[in-house]
Amino acid sequence: MSVKGEVLKALEQNKGQSFSGESLALTLGVSRAAVWKAITALRKEGYPIEAITNKGYMLLEESDLLSEQGVRMHLRPNNSSMPLYVHSIIDSTNQGAKLLALQGAEHGTVVLANEQTKGRGRLGRDFYSPASTGIYLSIILKPNFDSSKSVLVTTAASVAVVRAIKKVCQCDAVIKWVNDVYIGEKKICGILTEAVSNFENGEIEYLVLGIGVNCQLPANGFPEEIKEKAGVIPVPFSRNMLAAEIINQVLEIYAELESRNFIQEYKQKSMVLGKNIQVIRKGVSLEAFARDIDEDGGLLVEFPDGTKEVLNTGEISIRF
Repeated sequence: MSVKGEVLKALEQNKGQSFSGESLALTLGVSRAAVWKAITALRKEGYPIEAITNKGYMLLEESDLLSEQGVRMHLRPNNSSMPLYVHSIIDSTNQGAKLLALQGAEHGTVVLANEQTKGRGRLGRDFYSPASTGIYLSIILKPNFDSSKSVLVTTAASVAVVRAIKKVCQCDAVIKWVNDVYIGEKKICGILTEAVSNFENGEIEYLVLGIGVNCQLPANGFPEEIKEKAGVIPVPFSRNMLAAEIINQVLEIYAELESRNFIQEYKQKSMVLGKNIQVIRKGVSLEAFARDIDEDGGLLVEFPDGTKEVLNTGEISIRF
């Protein structure tokens, strides 16, 4: 790790506490000049580091910039050494993760960004990803099943996000099938799962699981086209902590994906089941009743004529 990274790690682990340049230099085995250079670079990146006479350097407790050190310190021990790439700005974390996957990145590799310039959602839509107000992350997963079960991964990820928000923010979130997480009537998270398959045997070579969470209201609000439905988590919290907990929860559920133990929890958190909905398919709106979620995460609906159908992700959009 670079000197800058080591200095940031020490400050992140002790927010609100002061360290003299001399003590940091001794602890890290570098010169005081190297510490000063690292502090200067971190300040330029936006970290609120104060220099207090006779006390030293202190990272203010309200600092909430996403960083590798800030996230890694909240990962569970079995995840703490996983590859983690944190960007100030990137076109798309999913694109970044795909490139790493093509280069042989290992299962569990994470790409995280403070801002996306070309964030994408389901059905090719843009995902608004302004700086410093959200969490935008992608996880590379190496499955051992075919593409027919990819919806199961999105279902599992939805439960993971709800669990993480409950643990870190103490907020109850619900799931709109299949890939949106809501608090109240507002969408605060979108999930996009993309697969690359082997054309010969139909097996998935890797999955890229993209998760975008609206944490704070952007300075200028949300764009006109989404401001009526987009929301944010309504309490203060650490973005680094929530990002880490989402990673923890995703990898925990994914390790036991085939057991489908999380499906019951998904049903309990569903804001769709037991309601009349509109199924939008190829521009046509069809009335239906949401009856159940099957073991692979598909939505069982019943149409007015009594016919039933299991819907899979990518086929439809739902409105109440």
